[in-house]
Amino acid sequence: MISARNHRLLLNGNKWLLFLTIALITVACSPKLVPVAVKPVKKEVEKPVVAPPPKVAEVKPASPKVYAIALILPFGLDHLKPGANYTPESLKEADIATVYYRGFKLALDSLTAKGYNYKLLVFDSKLPVHSLATNPGLKSSNLIVGPVFPDEIKAFNFSYGAAPQPIVSPLSIAPPSTFKVRNLITLNPPLEYHAWAAAKYIIDKLKSKKVFVLKSGYNDENDYIIPFTKAIDSLGKSRIKVIAITVAHGQLNTLIPQLSKSEKNVFIVPASNLHRTDQHFLNITLRALDTLSSSYPVTVFGHPGWVNLPFLQAKLLQRLDTHITASDHIDYKAANTIAFLRAYRAAYHAEANEYAIKGFDEGLFLGNVLATDSLKNLDTRDFTGIHNSFQFQKKNGLGWVNTHVSLYKYANFELKKVE
Repeated sequence: MISARNHRLLLNGNKWLLFLTIALITVACSPKLVPVAVKPVKKEVEKPVVAPPPKVAEVKPASPKVYAIALILPFGLDHLKPGANYTPESLKEADIATVYYRGFKLALDSLTAKGYNYKLLVFDSKLPVHSLATNPGLKSSNLIVGPVFPDEIKAFNFSYGAAPQPIVSPLSIAPPSTFKVRNLITLNPPLEYHAWAAAKYIIDKLKSKKVFVLKSGYNDENDYIIPFTKAIDSLGKSRIKVIAITVAHGQLNTLIPQLSKSEKNVFIVPASNLHRTDQHFLNITLRALDTLSSSYPVTVFGHPGWVNLPFLQAKLLQRLDTHITASDHIDYKAANTIAFLRAYRAAYHAEANEYAIKGFDEGLFLGNVLATDSLKNLDTRDFTGIHNSFQFQKKNGLGWVNTHVSLYKYANFELKKVE
């Protein structure tokens, strides 16, 4: 799963040239060209003159409809002004924008080959919000994708007002209730759906009678803990006990009297590395669980953001029987993944990362449903791409939410899908 608040490593490539190109280009079109055969001229044999037949008005075929899509991404082009410089944070954001745009554009190019036509309008989300929200090109588009970050989405929607077209939240996992936009399309499942998937698996497969929640003490962990507890109570019909404690310095001794030596002891660790101290908390807490596992059967369920934390060792996570929910996962051995990586490399002379693949999947899905007039029926249009899968539910007053979440566990020192 991709959280907009956790940025990835920078992408190698000529990012400065791309920024200048995007600054100069505001519209990218993908026209379909049809070659016309020309026959050689033959010498005509003289014929008797006859009256010409009456003229019939020619009926020209209708031009394919052009679908306008507006992308609002954090390029930060204001940092290219004389005397201005990118900060490490703004450069990470610009990298996300760059590779996502490239993947999205490749998706529209592939749809164009099938006979569809698109006009791609590209906007920098770092523009003044009023100027952005009142842009005529954006107003006339059929679909708006972006902005990316929750604060930018809030500011844009406040200035833009009631949107006539659907607005897509492409990368954020913030719940749609954060924005309250009636025609919002949330592509990344909010954290509550991850919590629900973990609770369902614990009840259906592990048959646990109690679950231990290990907290670091930060309030944002409640975004996971509260829906998880509700799901456990609802699905388990209040028969499963949830025991939550705040762990200090890896001390778990108070839990030992409640542990079982014959059944799996399930631990939920909702820390996500959003805070400066999370890395220390996770390392010391997981080591403490590893010590417990020598005497008690231990199964750990981690935050979906763990898949992007390089300091977590796969060997340790496998010993702890660690499960992680995810809305997206890349199989780099799959044929469609290999084909995309080759196409991206050929087009941009750079290596694609997960944001490029996510941009391709989302561009392919959105371009398809837009051209087939299916935006109003997203709950009937399931989709499985290279990186993402979509399964939407309609929420009154909040638009459509992707609810597809899968469960993975560590086996052979890598994540393997279990459900």
